[in-house]
Amino acid sequence: MLFHLRRLILAFASMTFSILIGIIGYMIIEEYSVLDAFYMTIVTISTVGFREVQPLSENGKLFTSFYIISNLIFFAFLVSTVAKYLFEGELNKIYNIIMKGREVSKLRGHIIVCGYGRNGRRAAHELKNSRKKFLIIEKDDHVLERFPDAGKTYNFFIGDATQDEVLIDAGIRRATTIITTLPSDSENVFITLTARTMNPEIKIISRASDEKVEKKLLRAGANHVVMPDALGGYHMAHIVTKPFIVEFVEMLSGFGSSEYMLDEVNYLHVRQEFRGKTLSELDIRRTTGATVFGFKDAQKGIIFNPDPKTKFSENDILILLGNENSLREFKKKYTRHLKLAQN
Repeated sequence: MLFHLRRLILAFASMTFSILIGIIGYMIIEEYSVLDAFYMTIVTISTVGFREVQPLSENGKLFTSFYIISNLIFFAFLVSTVAKYLFEGELNKIYNIIMKGREVSKLRGHIIVCGYGRNGRRAAHELKNSRKKFLIIEKDDHVLERFPDAGKTYNFFIGDATQDEVLIDAGIRRATTIITTLPSDSENVFITLTARTMNPEIKIISRASDEKVEKKLLRAGANHVVMPDALGGYHMAHIVTKPFIVEFVEMLSGFGSSEYMLDEVNYLHVRQEFRGKTLSELDIRRTTGATVFGFKDAQKGIIFNPDPKTKFSENDILILLGNENSLREFKKKYTRHLKLAQN
């Protein structure tokens, strides 16, 4: 896309340059005024056959002859480029990119996904299902041609995520999280380091291919490092050694046809009247059908199957298990218009 846009700009720049050459040439060779030189240049380029301002000298005739020949090339390039944009929908694509850029400039508290490869596509799918605000940075300007549906569904920012200006334009300073899924470990390390410098508070989740790179990413500022190849190997082995546990985990993760899902709720999202109460006092299971599967205590960390006497306090997080209806009921009764994730 950027290549085609550059070609269009180059075509008009070439024509402008040609007009300037004509004006300057006629002013020097024939000593025309600026207006007469401009008129003669346009007449020559358009080849409409109007008469000259005054009879040309021999040098003027030679200049005009070569000028016409050179402009035939420029004109053919301009016509072919403009025709491509008019008849192949390129102008409409550029318009859509401009509108997308305006949408990006309005984003606050969003997530940035770097790369729309295999891992990037999966991350985008999950973020979309969870109703998160996010955009995708992809340097391949043909990605929208290969994935036309994705271009309609997601916000794409075409550019190289390793470039500072691209991250800035994507709102790195306004974002809450950045996910780097590029196949190059060195690029992921570079983006992690740059993102941490530009936004010290941002959460960084990076892809790595081996343990050595994992350590580099953590030193560069990543909060979490994911190694897809290693996770895939563990998962395949567990299918053999612990098949029912894998089935249970997949059910909770939203894979397959299960109607159950996990969700988390921060203390800050709960209505004021429910804050500071124990799980027993909240009575979530009876009133909504959802179950408190786990509890993230600010001091103790993750607690599975928490005691009913556990108090829900500041900085704590509830981990809920339920179907779509029960989680929706929880949202209506306990939260302040919180959008719970859907798998």
